[in-house]
Amino acid sequence: MTYYVYILHSQKTGRLYTGSTEDIERRFAEHNAGHSKATRHARPYTLVYHEEYPTRGDAMKRERYLKSGLGRSFLKRVLQG
Repeated sequence: MTYYVYILHSQKTGRLYTGSTEDIERRFAEHNAGHSKATRHARPYTLVYHEEYPTRGDAMKRERYLKSGLGRSFLKRVLQG
């Protein structure tokens, strides 16, 4: 099974949200439908970046990195380019 780390951009607030899932289309739809309490207030979202991983552990490790200071710097460079 493939796991994903994804970055959403709030069209309302301009902020980014980082998450991981095994079904990126379903999860993206859930965020935009308001099914996630953490992101409900800032809908709608656009999917701006994602990466694939072979295991859930790998995806979760990458998600934690992207939420760190170094990870946010990496995302800033990638999303600007």
